[in-house]
Amino acid sequence: MKLYAKTIPQTLPNWATVVTQSADLIEIEINDDHPNFQSLLEELETEIEPGTIGVKAEDLCSRLGIEMSNPSLHRLVEQSQTLISLIAWHPDYKQLLDEGYSPDLNIADAQTALTYLQWELERNREPYA
Repeated sequence: MKLYAKTIPQTLPNWATVVTQSADLIEIEINDDHPNFQSLLEELETEIEPGTIGVKAEDLCSRLGIEMSNPSLHRLVEQSQTLISLIAWHPDYKQLLDEGYSPDLNIADAQTALTYLQWELERNREPYA
């Protein structure tokens, strides 16, 4: 499991590792199979809504001393476009295609969906005349 944060404490539990860190985003990988993490989840477990038991991300982050990142949708779309391009050119993905992998929806479909979303976001930014 991954978390994306603005700030983190100086020391993280042994089941949490910083993967990447930039000026405005810290990517944290959580070993969600680790017994100590599972214990924490059990401690924080609550009824989120009637009939649904789980852990609220806010409670987990609060316990860990993490301030979650909330990037703009426009930025998330841009990052997603970049990641999808990396996937499309990745040798392992190309090998899957060569071996006959043919999903109903493909990388181009995902890129198109993100492009449409990006256009809508830009259209909504324009001031109305």
